[in-house]
Amino acid sequence: MTISLAQLRRCSIAVDLGASRTRVYVKNQGLVVDEPTVAAVNVRTGALLAVGAQAAVMDGRTPDYIRVVRPVSGGTVVDIDMAQRLLRHLVGDKLRRAWRRLPTMRAAVCLPYGSQPLSQRAAVETLSGMGARRVELVDTLVATAVGCGLPVEQPEATMIVVCGAGTTQIAVLSLGSIVAAETVAVGGDAIDHAVIQHLRLHHELMMPGQAVHPLHLVLAGGGATPGSTEVHGRDIVSGLARSVQVDTERVRNAITTPLTAILDAIGAVLRRCPPDLVADLGERGIMLAGGGALIPGLEPMIQQATTMPVHIADRPGTCPVRGLGAMIEGKVEPLHLDPMAP
Repeated sequence: MTISLAQLRRCSIAVDLGASRTRVYVKNQGLVVDEPTVAAVNVRTGALLAVGAQAAVMDGRTPDYIRVVRPVSGGTVVDIDMAQRLLRHLVGDKLRRAWRRLPTMRAAVCLPYGSQPLSQRAAVETLSGMGARRVELVDTLVATAVGCGLPVEQPEATMIVVCGAGTTQIAVLSLGSIVAAETVAVGGDAIDHAVIQHLRLHHELMMPGQAVHPLHLVLAGGGATPGSTEVHGRDIVSGLARSVQVDTERVRNAITTPLTAILDAIGAVLRRCPPDLVADLGERGIMLAGGGALIPGLEPMIQQATTMPVHIADRPGTCPVRGLGAMIEGKVEPLHLDPMAP
């Protein structure tokens, strides 16, 4: 799916349509959009009421005639029309008019590893509706590795783990290509669901999804994590508001189960790699990226299971779009391998 760097240099914009956030990088301007992939719609009139952060705040707090929708799921556009409307409002009129003046505007978009042709076509149609005359498709794993600053084009192994909202992608790359890769349907949403189910089963408390993220911050405190923390929610029996003291260690154990699927996938990828590349990884280590890279307990769990050093990328959520931006800006130089004369 990854195309040549020469074609990418002709692109004017780079788009990362994620299930959690949408990011747009404009050539010579940098990152101009970084908003949640959420829209609020009036179901009676079809009018778009809010997009991005404003719509995300409305989730779970709207009357019947307002629906909060997410047009992207697992890195795949599931509602092309809504995705186009969302992008139009996030980008803004000024930038959109500038794009229309470019008769041959090209766009680059990153898609998950192993995307089906239908998913690729949906991404192309979404960007075409924004005025792109040509859309180049790039593998998210390659774009993320570039955004992390890894030497993707060199003949040495680099391992990247991209933790998204719906899926986690793992790959070993060398010479600018994927040697082995795996995708598991476990991401930030699965971790949130495990926390919510734990509170429901052990404390009879219904907790809104948006309240899980502050609990993540408490769990990520490492040794400074308190033995318990107060959580607010709704009592399952009475339906009234209630607060409980939650044992943080038990919550940490609850999210361990879905994280083991990521460890199994990492082991499967390593088993399919040549021994020389695995030896490189023993020194270089594994790079974590994506919005879910900061999931509490993920980094030490991978390090303990693989006995390899594990690093978290700088600004892990924006690595894919920053990698695409580096490609369209011409900052990535390929390793030239000229065929030898007979």
